[in-house]
Amino acid sequence: MGNSTNILRGEIAGEPERFTLEEFCEACGLNMQIVLELVEHDIVDPEKYAAETTSWSFSIYALHRVQRAMRLRRDLEIDFPGLSLALDLLDEVDRLRDQVRRQEQQLQRLER
Repeated sequence: MGNSTNILRGEIAGEPERFTLEEFCEACGLNMQIVLELVEHDIVDPEKYAAETTSWSFSIYALHRVQRAMRLRRDLEIDFPGLSLALDLLDEVDRLRDQVRRQEQQLQRLER
């Protein structure tokens, strides 16, 4: 786990991080088969996708998405296809909240 801690520290310091498949599995705390299933069900996508999994690259966003997916799976016992749909819907809710927040800020500026 020491390696994933160093990886995460780099991201906190503002450095963009990319994970190999092996590093990604370690950072997520998942075995490779589970990560491959997550990719197969479009829950997470490697940024660099090739036939050879050894050349895959994952972003910090992918790490956060997998962590969120695993919490949903654990807490709500959702299967992989359901996780994909649930995450897409949660992402849409987040986008809509951001849009509402921006519009509220614009309205506040106009009212001044």
